[in-house]
Amino acid sequence: MLEDGKIYLGTSRTPDDQLQKPEYLNLKLANRHGLITGATGTGKTVTLQILAEGFSNAGVPVFCADVKGDLSGLAKAGKGKDFLEKRAQDIGLEDYEYQDFPAIFWDLFGEQGHPIRTTVSEMGPLLLSRLMDLTDAQEGVLNIAFRIADEEGLLLLDMKDLQAMLTNLADRANEISRRLGNVSKQSVAAIQRSLLVLEQQGGDHFFGEPALEIADLMRTTRDGRGSINVLAADKLMMSPRLYATFLLWLLSELFEELPEVGNPDKPKLVFFFDEAHLLFDDAPKILVKRVEQVVKLIRSKGVGIYFVTQNPLDVPDGVLAQLGNRIQHALRTYTPREQKAVKTAAETFRPNPDFDAIDTITNLGIGEALVSTLARKGVPSMVQRTLIRPPQSRLGPLTKAERRDVVNSSPVSGQYDKDVDRESAFEILTKRAKEKARAEEEQRKREDEEKKRLRDNRARGRKRRSSRQSVGEAAIKSVTRSIATSLGRALVRGILGSLKRGF
Repeated sequence: MLEDGKIYLGTSRTPDDQLQKPEYLNLKLANRHGLITGATGTGKTVTLQILAEGFSNAGVPVFCADVKGDLSGLAKAGKGKDFLEKRAQDIGLEDYEYQDFPAIFWDLFGEQGHPIRTTVSEMGPLLLSRLMDLTDAQEGVLNIAFRIADEEGLLLLDMKDLQAMLTNLADRANEISRRLGNVSKQSVAAIQRSLLVLEQQGGDHFFGEPALEIADLMRTTRDGRGSINVLAADKLMMSPRLYATFLLWLLSELFEELPEVGNPDKPKLVFFFDEAHLLFDDAPKILVKRVEQVVKLIRSKGVGIYFVTQNPLDVPDGVLAQLGNRIQHALRTYTPREQKAVKTAAETFRPNPDFDAIDTITNLGIGEALVSTLARKGVPSMVQRTLIRPPQSRLGPLTKAERRDVVNSSPVSGQYDKDVDRESAFEILTKRAKEKARAEEEQRKREDEEKKRLRDNRARGRKRRSSRQSVGEAAIKSVTRSIATSLGRALVRGILGSLKRGF
């Protein structure tokens, strides 16, 4: 039943419920992306789980968001259950056995796994604007803030760095507006208020150092299995925009950092994007267009992206057209939109003359799906009604103690658990402000002393010309020194606006 170079998904059935043939996902075509859809409770999470198991056993690292906590069970071998054993028997899986998998737990808040952080500079203005739901004018001001920070070598690592940069931008609004465009203090204030809201939602946990190294998501074990990176997303889902923006950033990082590999025998990494509708809901057209471009191009870097959502209409047509491997669980037709979704899903499959896909989608049982994967030469296989195989790992979440043990024995244990706050924009701008205030105070004292001497000279009837430099001359010299010592580096940003490393 198991074949090299393929992941066993389940066994298809004929219309009279007879076993037909095993259904596989071809590893060589797994980087052509995929879609897993279906109503709540129809088996999407278990399908994601068995795919993660299959990729791991094939030596392919996996990243997946655990929205309900159930995927943490991947770290432990399953226990014998009658319905699992029955499903294995029903599909003819004779060598079914339970197995644990090399899971690494991550959590943006650092509570249920290793913290994941990135810097504000690496996130970039496009995704950050999306995260804070800024207007076009406010996004323009934020772009200017990043431009000034890049030019002056000011690293924006955490949220206080960005707040300090925005304050500096407002103080220099007139100067900067003449060169880069209008910078209104009202827009700056609005961005700062949005940052406070983001901080209250937990964004301050996400921005900082040490920043995540993409290589740590692409680990394999000594026995050749791929690590399964599980992101705790139950709390993160309370801030859906932060969830979607984080996954977009991660996708951007993969795209910018990984080298071109063409068409490998198996993916370098598989990325599962659960609750995919959150990525596209109310997203500006420019962002959707760039996501579509990344999805199209990232497969040449060996990365497969699998969107998991309830409704195929949640994914824009331009992205949907690039998802070659499809698993469709049951959908209901209580509303016109749901009826349209069933029709859309059915029409995307290569028809099977043995059954009507539209009727079948509404009558699938739990753990049953319509499956069509890419076959030889990238041609979609004929859609099949398939019983999905049972998972080998545990169904359901780990206990807190079990999760803690997995985190403590992780290969990245201690690497990200303590934050680092090195000198960056906040410290540099604070130092500049203090030096400016000190210089202004010293200048004021010198001017007062000069005025006093002039008064004394006039009182004695003597005139003398001051040899001291004027305030204007001092300002010019100060600006000249600042320009001379400025780093003046123009940093390079990628397709989604994230910072390209290695400069």
